[in-house]
Amino acid sequence: MQLSDIDLLDRDVFTKGVPHEWFTYLRANAPIYRHPEPDGPGFWVITKYKDVHDVGRDPHTYSSDSDRGGVIGLEEPIGPQPSFGEAKLMLMMDPPQHTRYRKLVNRGFTPKMINALEALIRQRTERILDNAVAKGTCDFVVDVAAELPLQAIAELIGVPFEERHKLFDWSNRMVGSEDPEYSVGVEEAFGAQLEMFGYAAELAGQRQREPRDDIMTTLLQAEVDGDKLTEMEFNLFFMLLSVAGNETTRNAITHGMNAFLDHPDQWDLLHDDVAGHLPGATEEVLRWASPVMYFRRNVTHDTTLSGVDFKAGDKVSIWYCSANRDEDVFDDPFRFDIERSPNDHLAFGGGGPHFCLGSSLARMEIRVLFEELAERVKRVERAGEPAPLRSNFIGGIKHLPVRFA
Repeated sequence: MQLSDIDLLDRDVFTKGVPHEWFTYLRANAPIYRHPEPDGPGFWVITKYKDVHDVGRDPHTYSSDSDRGGVIGLEEPIGPQPSFGEAKLMLMMDPPQHTRYRKLVNRGFTPKMINALEALIRQRTERILDNAVAKGTCDFVVDVAAELPLQAIAELIGVPFEERHKLFDWSNRMVGSEDPEYSVGVEEAFGAQLEMFGYAAELAGQRQREPRDDIMTTLLQAEVDGDKLTEMEFNLFFMLLSVAGNETTRNAITHGMNAFLDHPDQWDLLHDDVAGHLPGATEEVLRWASPVMYFRRNVTHDTTLSGVDFKAGDKVSIWYCSANRDEDVFDDPFRFDIERSPNDHLAFGGGGPHFCLGSSLARMEIRVLFEELAERVKRVERAGEPAPLRSNFIGGIKHLPVRFA
């Protein structure tokens, strides 16, 4: 293999799965690599655990701000980009703006509020799995992995149960816009955002008229030093929560199931001692899946990282799917091992200001789902091949046919 063989802008490559052989080569030969870009200046690809971790914790040098390019998209944008006025997605802010916003939305994600959801999530999980197992075979993504996060997020943000698939549709249109199965262009993806904003505004109006003991009411009432979320900030957070909380957990669960299918000995371990192996299985699923493959950062001033010089304005991409397979950190990283310890993966970003707000909820959903499945089913078998999403950003699987034995 040569560096010239690597093209992380070729989305079609990702329809065969994450090109781990490329990242393995980069970690060994060019851990910080200047990737060419046909119609732009190129971007840095960072693949080692330590470098990914360090960049994520230094927002002053490596900016997430949308004014500098944001966190998604490696190429230079083509055509007009959507604008939300002065409001920004929390993902695309730097301190101190991000700190102020995070303090406001943290009010809705206290351990007490998240833990209060576990009984409901378990109840929903039992119903989802009972229906799927009763059929004998199913598409694990559509029937199981997509349903649980969808129902959990709908409950979290106050979307009525019968309207939860609106979130699924909007999310697929925005995140899957480069996949032909969802066949949407940029305009339709933007249209999904507008539909979601309108829906968020309706929900906000309902909660202001009739407050409830839920996260949406908490967010609308949250106040820090006299500061509250504006209407557009609320809409953007609703969108972020709907898409991020749905897509990432769905794909983590799916990759976890796919890994158990490829490593049936690990399923036997979990099935034979659910309580003993569940914590380790949850963390290994997260490491293995790395559902967000990369985030972009933008260099604010000339700097040096591990001996490589960056210039102000450079685009930098930090690849979690590579860091979580770093041979210097994880022993035998391509072995799916639910007894792996320690397992300090970076699936949630590795700390820093942008550490995943929904990490506790995601862990809970993964833990509850595999606990309930292992207690119901002795063996899960592959009934067809997985269908990876056409995306170099989200490590997604669209379909995974399985048979319950």
